[in-house]
Amino acid sequence: MNKITLEIKELLYSQSSSGAYVLILGDKNSMRRLPIVIGANEAQSIALGMEGEQNSRPLTHDLFKKFAEQYSVELMEVVITRFLEGVFYAMLVCKQGEDITMIDSRPSDAIALAVRFHCPISAYENVMNEAGIEMEEVKDMDATPESDDTEEADEPTDTLENLTVEQLQKLLQMAIDEENYEKAAQLRDIINCKS
Repeated sequence: MNKITLEIKELLYSQSSSGAYVLILGDKNSMRRLPIVIGANEAQSIALGMEGEQNSRPLTHDLFKKFAEQYSVELMEVVITRFLEGVFYAMLVCKQGEDITMIDSRPSDAIALAVRFHCPISAYENVMNEAGIEMEEVKDMDATPESDDTEEADEPTDTLENLTVEQLQKLLQMAIDEENYEKAAQLRDIINCKS
């Protein structure tokens, strides 16, 4: 199965989910983005790992890294393997001697470990096709949305399900243009349910 190499683009506080964050992963070779909603603890752990900061007492992901190093286990890669019913799944690809083992993981934990082990993060192509959001390289600053699109953008979430796929795709593009990844992810999920 083809894999796409990803990098961490942003870690944003969620405006709609209290205590949640949106982790934005980006395809290194295109403008596709993969937004994943994660918890506050995992977001903090990822941020600390990216900054290389150490706590006086090790966090869970730091402890896991020390444990793995003590037993000569190397984290080779983190792979986001599935997107099922709005939930992402990941695997840790570990090597100990000549043995390679794949361990099931939440993507947030896997990425917190990836930043500590400095290992690649990737996703299967089907995950990117299903859950990824295509960013436009050049935004048309002179474009003005039609009046009915603007009204739809302000509609409450519970009425989004009543819109057509075409209307939802317009809203999705507007959310992407505004870099509102959380809204884009929500719209993407509704579109996937209707398709």
